[in-house]
Amino acid sequence: MLTQTGNTILRGDLGVEETIESDNIVRWDGERLYVEQDVYHNGQLVHRKYRRTVTEPVARVLWTIINRAKQ
Repeated sequence: MLTQTGNTILRGDLGVEETIESDNIVRWDGERLYVEQDVYHNGQLVHRKYRRTVTEPVARVLWTIINRAKQ
């Protein structure tokens, strides 16, 4: 199930309103952590399954949670 990941963002540089939907599942491709997002401009899909890299602080928190679960 896709969820909207925030409010509509006015992209003045592109002259569009941008919205993003994601299933919020963190994925690993062997090199990086990412979430897949669908990006819409003025309600029209422009990027399907766009891979947005998870930030280092988020990755560290996930690493801590995984290690605690192993104990």
